[in-house]
Amino acid sequence: MAEEKGFFKRLVSGLAKTRENIVSGMDSIFHGFSHIDEDFYEELEEVLIMGDLGVQATEEILDDLRAKVKERHIKEPQECRQILIDSIKEQMDVGETAYEFEEKTSVVMVVGVNGVGKTTTIGKLAGKLRAQNKKVVLAAADTFRAAAGEQLKEWANRAQAELIGGQEGSDPAAVVYDAVQAAKARHADVLLCDTAGRLHNKKNLMEELRKMNRIVDREYPEAFRETLVVLDATTGQNALQQAREFKEVADITGIILTKMDGTAKGGIAVAIQAELGIPVKYIGVGETIEDLQKFDADTFVDALFASPNDNE
Repeated sequence: MAEEKGFFKRLVSGLAKTRENIVSGMDSIFHGFSHIDEDFYEELEEVLIMGDLGVQATEEILDDLRAKVKERHIKEPQECRQILIDSIKEQMDVGETAYEFEEKTSVVMVVGVNGVGKTTTIGKLAGKLRAQNKKVVLAAADTFRAAAGEQLKEWANRAQAELIGGQEGSDPAAVVYDAVQAAKARHADVLLCDTAGRLHNKKNLMEELRKMNRIVDREYPEAFRETLVVLDATTGQNALQQAREFKEVADITGIILTKMDGTAKGGIAVAIQAELGIPVKYIGVGETIEDLQKFDADTFVDALFASPNDNE
């Protein structure tokens, strides 16, 4: 509980730039208008879209707001604040976000373009699983990025997880094959695979992911499967586009949003869940292992709208 409270505090401060960008704009509209009219809705729409909530989610949030204002005969702009908050939460509802891979023998593929913090995130995830006394094997199958193997080695040492592969330029599928054999031999709980660091050639990427998945299907059919895509929140709409493209080439089961503390574009979490229906499973608000936490939409929205003094 204390850890959760500590994270909420970090989340509130991590979302400071996003809050400044979205919430302060909204609040000035709620306080600046004396009645609810078309201009009021238009200004709100602009703030939401500029805050990277995405056009689709914004339209649906505002449709919902209009309907409720009419239905409840609301006259005061300030009364719209809570309706808007609830509506954002509704837009983000993707049902139960399961973390089954933590409870089962699992293979977790992690994809993401270079520079989003993918390898670091895998290291943090390994650390979190080790803290639950899970036996973790890491596969360094992003063999096209020179530093990826070295970086993963450092995290593997820190998390006391076994690392397989890491030779630059070696065949990613061969690394996954070796890692699967190692995971089986060591009775590992979770095999985390650092894969595919590029999207510019989708055909190759698709082929590569298919090949890796075939190997896991054949060699480790009993393993539970998860495919997570790591996105950098600071890139806003670009992150949403990457998620769409990865969704085309892989069966994405969840999203990890990194660098949330460094961005004013944290609203992208809303756009991703609302538009793609893929759950954001983890969110990163800092450098340490503790700063990678399971994502809960309600907590996220509460932290976004909290005043930094609310959470004492």
